[in-house]
Amino acid sequence: MKNGVQSMSSEQIIESIKNNNSKDVKGAWLASLKNDLQKARFVDFKFTDLPGIWQHFSVPISELTEDSVQYGFGFDGSSIRGFKEIFESDMLLLPDLKTGFIDPFSDATVSIIGSIKDPETEEFFTRDPRHIAQKAESYLKQTGIADTAYFGPELEFFLFDSIRYDQKENMGYYYIDSKEGSWNTGENTANNLGYKPRYKEGYFPVAPSDSLQNIRNEIVETMIRSGIHVECHHHEVATAGQCEIDMGYSSMVRMADQVMMYKYIIRNMALKHGKTATFMPKPLFNDNGSGMHTHMSLWKDGKNLFYDSNGYAMLSDRAMHYIGGLLEHAPALCALIAPTTNSYKRLVPGFEAPVNLVYSKRNRSAAVRIPMYSRSEKARRIEFRTPDPSCNSYLAFSAMLMAGLDGIKRKIDPGEPLDKDIYHLGKDELARIKSVPASFSESLNALENDHKFLLEGNVFTKDLIETWIDYKRTKEIDPVRLRPHPWEFYLYYDI
Repeated sequence: MKNGVQSMSSEQIIESIKNNNSKDVKGAWLASLKNDLQKARFVDFKFTDLPGIWQHFSVPISELTEDSVQYGFGFDGSSIRGFKEIFESDMLLLPDLKTGFIDPFSDATVSIIGSIKDPETEEFFTRDPRHIAQKAESYLKQTGIADTAYFGPELEFFLFDSIRYDQKENMGYYYIDSKEGSWNTGENTANNLGYKPRYKEGYFPVAPSDSLQNIRNEIVETMIRSGIHVECHHHEVATAGQCEIDMGYSSMVRMADQVMMYKYIIRNMALKHGKTATFMPKPLFNDNGSGMHTHMSLWKDGKNLFYDSNGYAMLSDRAMHYIGGLLEHAPALCALIAPTTNSYKRLVPGFEAPVNLVYSKRNRSAAVRIPMYSRSEKARRIEFRTPDPSCNSYLAFSAMLMAGLDGIKRKIDPGEPLDKDIYHLGKDELARIKSVPASFSESLNALENDHKFLLEGNVFTKDLIETWIDYKRTKEIDPVRLRPHPWEFYLYYDI
């Protein structure tokens, strides 16, 4: 008890959590969580900065009271990227109790995700990425088009054994190593036993070529204990430890929360095993990069609005217009869904990268694919393959939803499907196909010129978009642009 105020009980927290997680993991997980909560001594509050990195601070669990949940916990917003200036730094974090989970990497700690409020205006902070996603969900309901947007992202990542990088005025380099790396087949060491996936041949090999099965098993078990529904895991196409763990679909804000949990669990589990995890889109030259293929569907009154047994690939008109919105706004979307200079080293032809703005059933070379694994009405969805896991999941999901809704409202026709291998089209046919921007600068220019659809319902604000563009140009694009590249020495040193 604090100043006559009773701390929240484990039963109260459990009651808040009950309806926030997949039914597939809820039962046994909630029972386990209740036991763990009774042992918890700390609460760790997590929130997301503008670029998309989790931030946190901890309090004794006795500080978690009904008053503190209602009025929030103070912190310095001027020290968080993209938030506030030093003269307006006070911010409040409002815990969302239904997001609670026992932190697998912090002893006797329950982690709770929060949204950010301005203490002076008493309004939610317009640059808080999670609040933007909450507004997008509310806007969806206000349109009357649907009441739920389901998202199911497939995040790819690498587990390396070591990483070194540095940049100074007179030098710059990076060095990645992995026991699985195909470049190590000739390494003259006693423990070089072969079985290294060849470049572009890492998809689905069994052990010992896939040396990461047990680590992924442990990661998945940790995710399940944290309340995440996991469908499967496997090695991915690239050599050197590229992996994928697929989560079951969930509502948009909940899935964005889970993406943050997913990254947190993978990074810390990799550290536990003496490895390092990265979600960079293209850490390796000349092999496949890491994408975040995102499955989406809209539902209303328990009915999948994307399903029509008579439509192309069993898609409804609403689904086709949603695709039309994604494809029309894709150049601007790229500034939020592929938001790094490194993203455009992935978005190049030849590495299964979805650079062409077309749609197709089954075809993985299209930006939008319609999976055909099942004829079930519930399984009908679209898959947008352009996003990558460097994005801020709250902003990326919100932007994709807003583009799709704009397509539905304006009945944007996505054109004819392209059911053939785009990478083997003739020059004339390929020239007629629009593609994603070739650089991050082009994407930011596109967002600058095309963002009205994001402002609908006050979901995004002009301030947020301007702040995002300015931050990315000054903090990322310019620093990369101004530094000599190692390959430039190969090309030009003797010029």
